[in-house]
Amino acid sequence: MLNVKAIKETVNMIREENLDIRTVTMGISLYDCQSDDTGRLCDKIYDKITTSAGRLTSVTRELEKRYGIPIINSRVSVTPISFMAGGIHDTDDCVRIAKTLDRAADELGINFIGGYTALVQKGATDAAKVLVESIPEALASTGKVCSSVNVASTKAGINMDAVRAMGKIVKKTAYLTREQGSIGCAKLVVFANVPEDNPFMAGAFHGVGEPERVINVGVSGPGVVAAAIKRAGDCDLTAVAEVIKKTAFKITRVGQLIATEAAQLLDVPFGIVDLSLAPTPAVGDSVARILEEIGLERCGAYGTTAALAMLNDAVKKGGVMASSHVGGLSGAFIPVSEDEGMIAAASCGALTLEKLEAMTAVCSVGLDMIAIPGDTEADVISGIIADEMAIGVVNSKTTAVRVIPAYGCGVGDEVSFGGLLGTAPVMAVNNYSPAKFVSRGGRIPAPIQSLKN
Repeated sequence: MLNVKAIKETVNMIREENLDIRTVTMGISLYDCQSDDTGRLCDKIYDKITTSAGRLTSVTRELEKRYGIPIINSRVSVTPISFMAGGIHDTDDCVRIAKTLDRAADELGINFIGGYTALVQKGATDAAKVLVESIPEALASTGKVCSSVNVASTKAGINMDAVRAMGKIVKKTAYLTREQGSIGCAKLVVFANVPEDNPFMAGAFHGVGEPERVINVGVSGPGVVAAAIKRAGDCDLTAVAEVIKKTAFKITRVGQLIATEAAQLLDVPFGIVDLSLAPTPAVGDSVARILEEIGLERCGAYGTTAALAMLNDAVKKGGVMASSHVGGLSGAFIPVSEDEGMIAAASCGALTLEKLEAMTAVCSVGLDMIAIPGDTEADVISGIIADEMAIGVVNSKTTAVRVIPAYGCGVGDEVSFGGLLGTAPVMAVNNYSPAKFVSRGGRIPAPIQSLKN
């Protein structure tokens, strides 16, 4: 029997509280595209992607109409390109592959394609080294390609040679895309403990243990959670956590429905639902505003980390009961430029880079979509990456860094990326140099908690 109250509640979530499916992402294996000839490799990659995901956007539009639930993005993730060693001989080969990915994304009508990726937490193959070196040119010469590099894990420790290299890569990417607000860096993320089934960009890729094709779905709904807390009124924090859990359950059930239906229509296995609260620059769709609804005057005030920890935990507890397979990142995102409340908090000085780093110890990702002065040194960026990787490695969790050194901009300026990428206030950076520490290289050993076998 239809539950009229539940139907009305869901309709209100969509119309008034910005509930949506943030992305339906198809993962595609490229292992059968291997070739020693770069041209042949590119042809195989293009054909495999466009054939496999040819109906992806039409199916998501059909599901939007059928259920009335907005599906914001359709995306594709592929096998890490650094694994396609046979056809990679130099950076020109890598850039050629990146352009092939971009062309396939245009053909499919999707907004992003992920998998321009290298996994170098314990060391880099020759192909991985070449791919990492090619990232700035690849991102500057494409529009939809996203890149990720995993430089650390709890099992392997932190590859400081890769960390140092990524500081330089971020700087060069920012420079090559300086005419567009250094937007290339918005498509580049550095990870510790990267998940292999993440549907969100820029970090999505098709992991080695995944099937030939798979559907992974990312849900959203910060506005729904904030509205539920507001309706709950002046209750204690135990009650607030219960409200968040129940709301996360409802949001995730929507994601489970769309994931199951999309997988069936596309004749592809259902992978996971990533139940992360993904904000947007729209008013009322902000993780920061949830924290303020809980009781903080402004996101970034003392107590923010504790409130975020409670939010993240309650989202996971509620969401895990609503889906048969939960994966990806799953929790609460804090991308500064993509969250209206974070933008406001950073602009007024309540939210600093150091406070954001503390918050990353308890949330789903890390230092995300943060604009910093364009003259920030590469070694400082490497130091920022190293600190964030340490949080992930020691706490056995995923952390990431996506910072944008905005060329020509200083503290207090704003950089606009458009769309869901939003607008970032340029934040102050501690410029005392970590150069000697970073230049030592080598690998920071895995922590003692990695010895679990």
